[in-house]
Amino acid sequence: MPDTTAGRPPRGVVAVAGEALVDIVPAPAQGYWEFAPGGSPANVAVGLARLDVPARMLARLADDLLGRKLRRHLADNGVDLSRAVAAEEPSSLAIVELAPDGQASYDFRIGGTADWQWTDEELAGALDDGDAGPVVAVHSGSLALTTPPGHEALRELLASAVDTATVSYDPNFRPMLMGTPDEELPGVHELLGLADVVKVSEEDLAWLHPGREPGDVVGEWLELGPAVVVVTLGANGVLAGTASGLHTVLPGKKIDVVDTVGAGDSFSAAMLAGLHRRGFLGAAAREDLYRIEREPLDGVLAEAVAAAAITCSRHGANPPTRAELDATTS
Repeated sequence: MPDTTAGRPPRGVVAVAGEALVDIVPAPAQGYWEFAPGGSPANVAVGLARLDVPARMLARLADDLLGRKLRRHLADNGVDLSRAVAAEEPSSLAIVELAPDGQASYDFRIGGTADWQWTDEELAGALDDGDAGPVVAVHSGSLALTTPPGHEALRELLASAVDTATVSYDPNFRPMLMGTPDEELPGVHELLGLADVVKVSEEDLAWLHPGREPGDVVGEWLELGPAVVVVTLGANGVLAGTASGLHTVLPGKKIDVVDTVGAGDSFSAAMLAGLHRRGFLGAAAREDLYRIEREPLDGVLAEAVAAAAITCSRHGANPPTRAELDATTS
């Protein structure tokens, strides 16, 4: 049954802006590699659609073999591509390495590729109402918001969304493609000033703020404007704080980890889906989101932890469906 905690029935679209690239990942058969759909924002869009949330992907998709496969993957999962751009540049590649414990690290081939060439003209009308209703939230993060020349256009898109939609931000840092933490921090603070919902991993915080405790950073980031800041702690679960002063910690789920590819993206998708179902997304719901109470917040976070655990229990960026998630949280 839909949860209308915030007093509004859930409706509307979550738009996700950013890269849709191809992951080159170690296959289960030793010594082989396989090509798989990836890109943090694209993974979030697929995760939302599998959780029955109308999802619109704002991506630049190449008209090459890999780009056509990416487009088919997104469409087959029910993601709206009506505002996606048919790009002339080639598809981007991410090369994934898996440690013995399943932790993923990444190398990239992105020079001159499609994902980073956004213009203001291409994003005009990207957040207009569609058949599934108005855009009630916009999510972005990772390389899309830091890679020139298109990152400024995407940041402008988030700034323009504030008046009508919830803004969701996941830094999802890729240090090999970024400057130093001191160089990146002003841009992070700029985006925190736009965002209502922030999800960041413990690893991201350790890179940006070495030696600092996650809980201390949460308090500092909340002062910059978000309603909710969430830190994922891997196997140890999640901690979160809210603008109203609520702090909560939830444990992780014990599972046999296959790999961690896409786990954080599944968390973000389930968190947004949980807020969507409870009526906390959209500019009209902003006041309710800033005053969210412990019970709905913990419910949202528990679902997000479960979604990430399901993804870690299987190969690659493979987020759960609504039925799969409900089976673990009922």
